Amino acid sequence: MKYACFIYGDDEPLPESEQTKLRDDSIAYHQELKRKGHLVALEALDDADTATTVRRRNGKLSMTDGPFAEVKEHLGGFFILEARDLNEALRLAGDHPAACWDAIEVRPVLDIPKPA
Repeated sequence: MKYACFIYGDDEPLPESEQTKLRDDSIAYHQELKRKGHLVALEALDDADTATTVRRRNGKLSMTDGPFAEVKEHLGGFFILEARDLNEALRLAGDHPAACWDAIEVRPVLDIPKPA
């Protein structure tokens, strides 16, 4: 089963030395997930202040600069795991180096048939 893991980080950046260690450790972690057949997809996102939120209400499109909500933590990236069950997905996500500083939300991916 597939599980989406969303990494939410605080607005306050880590010191540069810790950022470098986190990046290097995360690369090694993702390479190990891939080697073991657990990593399906992986993407990092630009800062939340580069976001544009789009809404359509009553047929009218509106766009707002910035993220959807004013919050302290922002979505910084995500990865998708292949795991036998939620417990394995939680264990794998909990091993991510970012779990020491950030929050990782784990959600099952729905199996929706693809259009023909």
